[in-house]
Amino acid sequence: MTFLRSTLVASAAIALLCPPGGSSAQAFAQTGTTQTAPDNSNQNKNQPQTADNQTNAKSDRLTTQKIRKAIMADKTLSTYAHNVKIITTDGAVTLKGPVQSEDEKQKVASEAASVVSPDKITNELTVKQ
Repeated sequence: MTFLRSTLVASAAIALLCPPGGSSAQAFAQTGTTQTAPDNSNQNKNQPQTADNQTNAKSDRLTTQKIRKAIMADKTLSTYAHNVKIITTDGAVTLKGPVQSEDEKQKVASEAASVVSPDKITNELTVKQ
């Protein structure tokens, strides 16, 4: 009798967890394993400049905004180039992320140089292979 009761309780729990149209095996697989959210914090700890370093100073935010607008206005750039990270700290700009070509790397740096002095730009863009 205890075995039957345990089986019924387990079946009821699976039925409650099972999404409509899904199988009880899928529900068990989903609830039977623990998943952790993706986290690249360890990788970022080794980076000297990350988006977390962006200051909240109004001048730095405006600089980042102007550079982003200049990059987005250039429709010849790829989606990769449009999505590069722009980190401004005390007026110094760091560009990070992948781009499609060496030409794009130079264009993004040039767009940034139209906003700030080229000697304040650290270009850490990489060409996607």
